[in-house]
Amino acid sequence: MTKNPALDGAARLRELAGQRQRLEKELSQVIIGQKEVIDAVLLTVFAGGHGLIVGVPGLAKTLLIRSLASVLQVKFSRIQFTPDLMPSDITGTDIIEEDPATGKRRLEFLQGPVFANLVLADEINRTPPKTQAAMLQVMQEHQVTVGSTTYRLPAPFHVFATQNPIDMEGTYVLPEAQADRFMFCIPCTYPTVDEEVEVVRRTTRLQDPEVTPVLTSDEILAAQHLVRAMPIADEVIRFAVRLVNRTRPESADAPAMVREFVRYGASPRASQCLVLGAKARAALEGKPCADFEGVRFCARFVLGHRLVLSFKARAQQTPVSEVIDHLLKGE
Repeated sequence: MTKNPALDGAARLRELAGQRQRLEKELSQVIIGQKEVIDAVLLTVFAGGHGLIVGVPGLAKTLLIRSLASVLQVKFSRIQFTPDLMPSDITGTDIIEEDPATGKRRLEFLQGPVFANLVLADEINRTPPKTQAAMLQVMQEHQVTVGSTTYRLPAPFHVFATQNPIDMEGTYVLPEAQADRFMFCIPCTYPTVDEEVEVVRRTTRLQDPEVTPVLTSDEILAAQHLVRAMPIADEVIRFAVRLVNRTRPESADAPAMVREFVRYGASPRASQCLVLGAKARAALEGKPCADFEGVRFCARFVLGHRLVLSFKARAQQTPVSEVIDHLLKGE
């Protein structure tokens, strides 16, 4: 979205809502169904966050993010996380170069694949915690430190990671500190029969569908600035904070279900993500301000990967979604 000073706030919101519709239309050329997934991914981008997409193989998770990079006209990079991946394979490393004229040697930084606008961390839970830790500074500070030098990453910068929920062989649980850096955890489910028929029809013909670019990097940054500037009432902020506070079993406001089934609740970063998500949703829908419904919509994406369930919850196979539904009903 081009930042035009001649446009007032309402006009800029209408422009952004129209661009959101164009983005969805282009992505629907290659992604059949998955409307909620696409909505959550776009909210993540315009809120300036990172997303964790969880789903079984073959649900077009990688295709979605690669197509997203095309419609946003940003530099795309894919990192395949494997057990032997090293931190330097992600961030980059210093290499020794020799000047052929003088024979002098010097250190030259070789950028890793993380130096892109949209990074796909494919099967992120297949690499050991030591390598996963290389993403902590990257995702939080948008920079990389190698030796004594810090390098800024390009803007906009977003990480979307994929994770297979059924194949646990040779995988590692994401450390809580890293999981907390993902704004949304987005479940990706099977398509309906009609949607799958259309998937097969489109992917078994001669020509693959193509997408048309909609936004540029500068327009994305302007849209993110607009989202940050979106008005939100103190009552809505308090609603988001109270919802997060009720996920903590030691809180006086925590319901009995939380005290019984939750070991650790969500951090203040969850409150920030709820508010930013509500702002982004309002902006993309052309609303004048963020509202309670936006917070409720984002709650499942924000809280699902942040709550650590107790042994009793795991023994009784109580899903985290049931805890979140209980929290939302109580609000």
